Amino acid sequence: MPRALITGITGQDGAYLSQFLLSKGYDVFGLIRRSSHRGIEDHRLRWLGIHDRVQLIDGDISDPSSLVRVVKEIRPDEVYNLAAQSFVASSWHQPILTANVTAVGVVNILEALRSEAPGARFYQASSSEMFGKAQENIQSETTPFYPRSPYAVAKLYGHWITINYRESFGIHASSGILFNHESPLRGIEFVTRKVTDGVARIKRGLSSELRLGNIDAKRDWGHARDYVEAMWIMLQQDTPDDYVIATGITTTVREMCRIAFEHVGLDMERYVEVDPKFYRPAEVDVLLGNAAKARKKLGWAPRTTLKEMIIEMVEADLERVKRAEARE
Repeated sequence: MPRALITGITGQDGAYLSQFLLSKGYDVFGLIRRSSHRGIEDHRLRWLGIHDRVQLIDGDISDPSSLVRVVKEIRPDEVYNLAAQSFVASSWHQPILTANVTAVGVVNILEALRSEAPGARFYQASSSEMFGKAQENIQSETTPFYPRSPYAVAKLYGHWITINYRESFGIHASSGILFNHESPLRGIEFVTRKVTDGVARIKRGLSSELRLGNIDAKRDWGHARDYVEAMWIMLQQDTPDDYVIATGITTTVREMCRIAFEHVGLDMERYVEVDPKFYRPAEVDVLLGNAAKARKKLGWAPRTTLKEMIIEMVEADLERVKRAEARE
């Protein structure tokens, strides 16, 4: 059985990727940091019903010695680096932490692989946020980068050091430049989940408003379940490369809100309040991806529409809110 090591396994993408790899017959190992909140680190894996099929191993991508130990112990065939300080807003408040984890953490993993498992295939989770102040209306692999947050700058380092190790040491290393991808497993701090959770609470009478920042910002939103499959396909290629993964459709936060509220029979205009405190110091107004290369070379295309995804998220949050009420 092939062995896969996933960093960031407790996140949205890590959970869906674990589920996908298990369906392919992999042994799946996940790197987890020690937490003072023991018992919650596998909640997304539990949501998917796979927590008892994944082996969690203590380690930290900011600790090179722990990475060497883990790689030597597991001898993975594939390594997926999904770990990061991934909330853009927090990166202005914790820029050094973001750099140490999201940027330097990548080279720590690559060094551990170069030393202990040079034949392993490596996936780096790059981000559409690297395009930032987009230099082209539609962003592809050749679009110049213009990062607009400490998070995006850190991701750009991780992206380029992956390319550098591929070219310098012959490591089979690929980067997926993933545009926004969401799901019921998305963290509550991200705008899509903030909206669907807010809609559920308003529908259940637990809240009367939803406060958001720039609702006219445009994003290219897909479903994480579709996007993790693209990660795996990249590592099955004979030649490593970098790929934009996106739907090619841009939607405003406002429109996304409308879909969510309409699903439960509510008018968003009655409940959504724009609050300047949620604006970014440097805003990214529009992100729209061109995934033509992935379609041509990988045969990949998204299967879930934005409306289907938002409805799935709203239904999941309605269920969560009902369960919480029942416990009270």
